[in-house]
This record gives sequence, structure tokens and C-alpha cells, in this order.
Amino acid sequence: MSELKELIEKYIELEEQLDNLENEEEADEELLESLHELGHEIDHAVFHEEFTIVYNADTEDEEVVALIVPGEEEGQEEFFIPVFTSEDEAKKAIETFIEESGEANFACDKAVGSDIVQAYSEDEEFLGLAVDAPQCDFVIFAESVHDCSE
Repeated sequence: MSELKELIEKYIELEEQLDNLENEEEADEELLESLHELGHEIDHAVFHEEFTIVYNADTEDEEVVALIVPGEEEGQEEFFIPVFTSEDEAKKAIETFIEESGEANFACDKAVGSDIVQAYSEDEEFLGLAVDAPQCDFVIFAESVHDCSE
């Protein structure tokens, strides 16, 4: 299991702990601080992580698979790029994509998180990355991805 995937699982556990509290007053500062620090660590790890990305190999320019979400304005569509922490996760996602779209010709490639974000940074509809979607659907907004050493 990748380090990033472990961090994400810890983050999800902490979020669930927070959600299970009866009220916000019960949320102690330590839990909130841990959640914030872990989120920052994830944003930093995504910058350096090498992901598997999936392309629709049936299109002329091998269009990367995108997860479309409704935008704030009616008729507007925004999107996340699904990225995968392993080839096994990508294969699971491809099975789902085939079930949903009927298309069967997908290809995979590797790319570093910062490069993916940079490639789509000029597109106003690009929101960020969805890690191990649809199994996990942990999203990281593009503006959060950064390198602390810069």
C-alpha cells in the first residue's frame, strides 16, 4: 500500500470520528489539529506521488478520463481527474468505467501529481484530483497541491 493511500485512510478515519461526535463542542482541538496536519501532509504527498492515470484509447488524442460534476451555474460542468495509487486500483476503476460507459478500450500511463495539476491548471473547469475513484473518491482540490520546500 502506498504511503499516500495510508495517509488518506487515516484522514478518513479521523473525519469519521469527528462526524460521530454529538456536537462540535465535543471535537477537541487535538482531533481538529490532527485532521488539519494530515490534510496538509496529503496535499504535499500528492505533489510528489506518481499516479496511474487512465485514458480513453478510442479517441484520437487519447483523452484522459475525467469525472464530471455539475458546476455552480446551471449547465456548467466541472471535472476532477481520477488518479490511482496502484495499477490494481486503476484496473478496478476501468471495470467500473466499462460498466458505466460501455467503452472497453482504456489505456494507462504514469504521471506525477504536480505534473497532472500543472497540465490542467489553465482549464477553469478543472477542480483537482480524485484519488482511487470510484472506490475511494477522496478529492484533492488543485489549489491545495503544493510542495513545502518551495
